[in-house]
This record gives sequence, structure tokens and C-alpha cells, in this order.
Amino acid sequence: MGRLGVLRWADAAVAWMVVWAVVVAATDARPAPLALLAAGIVAVVAWGLPALRVRWRPVSAAVGVRASRYLRPGSRAWYIRPDAADLVIVTARRGVRVVIAGIAETRTEGFAVRRTRVLLIPAEF
Repeated sequence: MGRLGVLRWADAAVAWMVVWAVVVAATDARPAPLALLAAGIVAVVAWGLPALRVRWRPVSAAVGVRASRYLRPGSRAWYIRPDAADLVIVTARRGVRVVIAGIAETRTEGFAVRRTRVLLIPAEF
């Protein structure tokens, strides 16, 4: 759970580098002051557009897909969120989508998640 925060900060760092590269390419100013401008732009967009912030996860998506590559139906996995980690069972998998069961109160229904948006680690890892 502690490393999930590090992955989110890595996503923000990649966003800052992309915005900084675009701003530097678009202007003739020195790169150092533009780094602060790019950081401000990233902060404002992250605060003002939470939907974009949730969808922009280049680093954590790559790590999530890589960590869950061996999950198959019937596998047990840890569903890791910033505030908790729950043991779940994978009931279906197709591409980057995985259906997991074991989170709901009834424990009979599963829900679909994208491996690019959540962190699923095999329990045998």
C-alpha cells in the first residue's frame, strides 16, 4: 500500500515532464523558469480536473499490468488500494479487464476492474 503512493507520484512526475517538454518546445524562454510553470499547470489540472487525474496513470498502469500478468480465473490476488488491501479471487480475465470477487458484503458478486487502474498482486507473489 505504501508503494502505491510512490507510483502515483511517479505518474505526476511523468505528467510534469510531458508538460514541461511541450512548454519548452512552444517557447524560446529558458527551461528553468518554465519548469515551475509546468509544475503549476500540472497542479491546477490535477486539482481542477479529477477525471483526467484518475485516467492519467502511465507508470502505475504499466506496473499494474506487469504485476498481474499471471492472474488467471481461480487465482487469489491482493486488491491494493491506498487505504486497504483485500484478498480477492479472480473469476474472469479478458485483456486488461479482470472480474474479482470477495470485496462486497455478500461475497457472492464480482465486479470488473481494469488492470491499468488498480493494483492486483498475486497472493503467491
